[in-house]
Amino acid sequence: MSSDFEGYEQDFAVLTAEITNKIARVPRLPPDEKKQVVANVEKQLEEAKELLEQMDLEVREIPPQSRGMYSNRMRSYKQEMGKLETDFKRSRIAYSDEVRNELLGDDGNSSENQLIKLREERAHLLDNTERLERSSRRLEAGYQIAVETEQIGQEMLENLSHDREKIQRARERLRETDANLGKSSRVLTGMLRSSPGGLHASNRAEFWAGEVKTPGSVDTPRSF
Repeated sequence: MSSDFEGYEQDFAVLTAEITNKIARVPRLPPDEKKQVVANVEKQLEEAKELLEQMDLEVREIPPQSRGMYSNRMRSYKQEMGKLETDFKRSRIAYSDEVRNELLGDDGNSSENQLIKLREERAHLLDNTERLERSSRRLEAGYQIAVETEQIGQEMLENLSHDREKIQRARERLRETDANLGKSSRVLTGMLRSSPGGLHASNRAEFWAGEVKTPGSVDTPRSF
């Protein structure tokens, strides 16, 4: 399980390094290339968030006694992700402002359509930023739900363990009771067999009918 986490961890490190490099390059790129890099960074940020989600799932599968170290690393990666999103947001705003200045400074020849296009592009960039922030909040909420669900599962397992112990103790008492009953039955049987005048099974019916013959006895007609 930890090997899968470490694999995602390496992918996340490589991806965030690329994103950091591209964000730093945005202000120095030509306009056409800037637009392409900005779109590429948006895509890579989504990939990085997906890696974080996978890492979160892996952490939930790690035994509680070993989970603390991985949870600390996850918090560090989430902080790094938040910083990348903030840096990217600033870079895009600077890029949008630069485009606007270029349009407005073009000897007053910028048209109203160009200004409208600029506003739409800025709105689109801000919308993407809000979408990234919402996704980050959903990830945090999902992680909290997972933690609470895991705690409930642990409590259920503990309750089941207690119930199993109670059932096992009840079975032990039942076996002891059966053993005691068996011993009592054997003692009573021995007492009957060893008592004077004990009867065999073959003449019990005659005994109850009053027809049992003892040694040296004479048949006596029964009176009615």
